[in-house]
Amino acid sequence: MKFNITIKSATTVEEIPDYWQNQDYINLLERFNFPDADTVKPENLREMLHMAITDFEPNEAAGIVLTYKLSERLKKGQIDQISNDMLIEKVSEEYPEIDLHYYLFNINQLLFKAYNGKFPNAKATVLDFSMVSKNGYDREITKEIVLKSFNNGLSDGNIIKRLFEEQMTTNKEFEEAEAVLWELNTKGASDFTLTTSEYWLNKEDFATSEFEGTCLLPEEDEKENN
Repeated sequence: MKFNITIKSATTVEEIPDYWQNQDYINLLERFNFPDADTVKPENLREMLHMAITDFEPNEAAGIVLTYKLSERLKKGQIDQISNDMLIEKVSEEYPEIDLHYYLFNINQLLFKAYNGKFPNAKATVLDFSMVSKNGYDREITKEIVLKSFNNGLSDGNIIKRLFEEQMTTNKEFEEAEAVLWELNTKGASDFTLTTSEYWLNKEDFATSEFEGTCLLPEEDEKENN
């Protein structure tokens, strides 16, 4: 499949809007021993949580938030390790299980804001782009299709191209695409917005803003589309 791709904008952000909901703030306030958390006005919840968090040592606070969000995925020893590592490195970029990067990013940034910089400042990229099929492809545009199609427009130094060269350039299934791209939203027939870590994509990674993208799907998908 071939697409005409136009990169319209690439914005660097420090948090994902609406990831943390008011109920999350209430639940976390309770875990940080804040009394009557459910009586706090919604507009004050975030500020109160920041105050409650800073009553704890940074690594202890990290452990509490990690346990709240990831206790079903991580064992206590892993949480203890990550809570210490988060103070010295961007765990949301370096943790080997990349499907946890999205959660680790949001946890890291909550702690970064609360402690006013004691944690490393991780960043994300929000990319607005259009993809117009050149051969009549009319099925869902998936994260896998997007990343494979981006290959021709990315600089050779891009980390996705270097780590996943075979998946990007052949018909090998690109399972990791689901974790690399955190969000992919359709804005119209051919307009999209994606969110991912700055580690994976940033505006400097694109050699040009307009290019032709080629996507080779796994054989079974190609057969269905023919």
